[in-house]
Amino acid sequence: MEVGISDLRYKEIIDVADGCRYGYPQDIVVELTTGQVTALLVPGQPRFFGLLGRGEDIVIPWSRVRQVGEDIILVDSGQGKTSSYLSQKKH
Repeated sequence: MEVGISDLRYKEIIDVADGCRYGYPQDIVVELTTGQVTALLVPGQPRFFGLLGRGEDIVIPWSRVRQVGEDIILVDSGQGKTSSYLSQKKH
């Protein structure tokens, strides 16, 4: 299965350890020297209906991505709890 970068933003990110939903990736981080994807970026939660800006973005290292499916991206937080790289979860 081939997936383009633009297709990734339509796939919801879900943690396999506890089923939490992180949202949809807005951007990716690429290592320019090797061309490899190193992380997915998910925008932070809006504060007070978006009037007060957003929370911090969630950075998910590509090494934590377990599977990319047709509709979702499965990631493993490692412990089933919020960890340092996944600072804000959507339940």
